[in-house]
Formats: sequence, structure tokens, C-alpha cells
Amino acid sequence: MLVNGKPGNSISIRDRGLLYGDGVFRTLRATSGKVQHWPLHYQKLQHDCAALGIVCPDVALLSTELNDLLVLHPNGVVKLIVTRGEGARGYALPACAKPTHLWDVALMPDYPAEWASHGIKARLCQLRLSQQPRLAGIKHLNRLENVLAAAEWNDADIAEGILLDVAGNVIEGTRSNLFILRNDELLTPDLTRCGVAGVQRGRVMEWAAKYNLPYRVEQFGLAELLAADEVFLVNSVIGLWPVRELQECNWTQYPIAMQVQEWLNHAPD
Repeated sequence: MLVNGKPGNSISIRDRGLLYGDGVFRTLRATSGKVQHWPLHYQKLQHDCAALGIVCPDVALLSTELNDLLVLHPNGVVKLIVTRGEGARGYALPACAKPTHLWDVALMPDYPAEWASHGIKARLCQLRLSQQPRLAGIKHLNRLENVLAAAEWNDADIAEGILLDVAGNVIEGTRSNLFILRNDELLTPDLTRCGVAGVQRGRVMEWAAKYNLPYRVEQFGLAELLAADEVFLVNSVIGLWPVRELQECNWTQYPIAMQVQEWLNHAPD
């Protein structure tokens, strides 16, 4: 782990990321000494830092640290955290906060290969996401809703949980973005009230535009999800997983998901 560019694994007890979740993060997949889509992740980091009023570390600085890290850890899951830094007690923003940034590397999860090729079993989470437009789309450190949702099951056959918001709109997986195919059109949930807008979500929409598949970002409910022709989930670690089972519904064919998966896995940065 690196803390502000130096080897270490500790931060101040007064760091606002620890005290209040006052920060943002990115998760990247490293393979053979290279992380996938670093420029896109940095753009998201900049956006999310700006949304919270946190000074984003310079791209040259982070790129140098990342390259040094990849020499020692060429494969795995790389996590970058940026917090507002240290502050005095209380919620009020410190006058001159100096951001803290941390790098961590973990082994790639050992997911069954058939989840990518034959689909996953998912479940509907009981927890409902609250709506907070000010934080919508941002990958901030306040992920307690996701933690509680992921704690709802311990069945190893269930790979992911699907989250609705308090109004009953489908939003995302506990750690993934969601797409459905309906009548030869791709739909992904509107994330203007809650949820995280991940890098892979944007790449799927890029694929749809490139190959002239109509797509929309809109609100839809559980009934529309269960009636879809295909359902799939994406994030930067798993890539793409088709959904084969959810509630009483089963899917066995994923022609569009497989095309998207192939492009996500092989398209250049």
C-alpha cells in the first residue's frame, strides 16, 4: 500500500475519509503490469472530487505512482482512494485541507469462469437505496447501503444482488451497473437520484453508439427488469456477467451481452 506516495498502511485518526467517508475511490483491474482504462478512471476521479470540492491529485503524480506500484504488483485489483484529508472534530469543512491519497492492491477474486459465459444467479435485495441527487453517480466512500445489502445473503451460488431505490426504480447491483435488452433496445437505469456511474457503464453505451444499437437511460421498475430479453451487469473487475436467474425468471441466451462482453474485453483504452 502507498499513502501519499510512500509505502505504508496507516493514516491519521483525524482523516475525514475515516471519520465521515469524506472521499472518493476508483477500482481498477491490473493485468501483466497494466491497468485497464486508466484515463477513463482518472476522468471519473476528477469529476467525483470536483463534485465534493476535493482537490484531485495531479494525473502525472498518480500515473507515476501507479506505474511504480505495477512493477511490484503486475496483476490484481488496484484501489485508489482520495480523501479530503485531516481536519478538526466536526462536520464543517477544514479551511485548508490537504487531500490524502492511498493505493492498495489485492488479488483478483477467483470467480467461476462460467459466470461470464453462462450467466449468474442474482437476487433482489431487501434494502432500498435512498435518493440523494447531490451524491448520485459519485463513487464516494459512503458505501454502507451496499455493505448492508451484500450482507443479506451468504449463498455462494448467488453472485450479485440487485438494488432498487425507495421509489421502486431499478438502480444497480451492489457492486455493478445494470443493463437490460428490451425489443432490440438497450436500457440502463437513470442514476440522477442515486447509484454509481461506473466506467464500464459508459463503455457499454459507447459500444451501443458504435454499433448502432438504440439505447436509453431511463427509470424502470422490477416488472420491466423481469420482462427483459436479456439482463447483464458490468464493472471494472468482473467485466460483464449475464444474468441467468433472478426471482422466478430464467434466461438462457445472451447474444447481445456476449457481443458487448467481447468488445469490453478486447477494445483498446
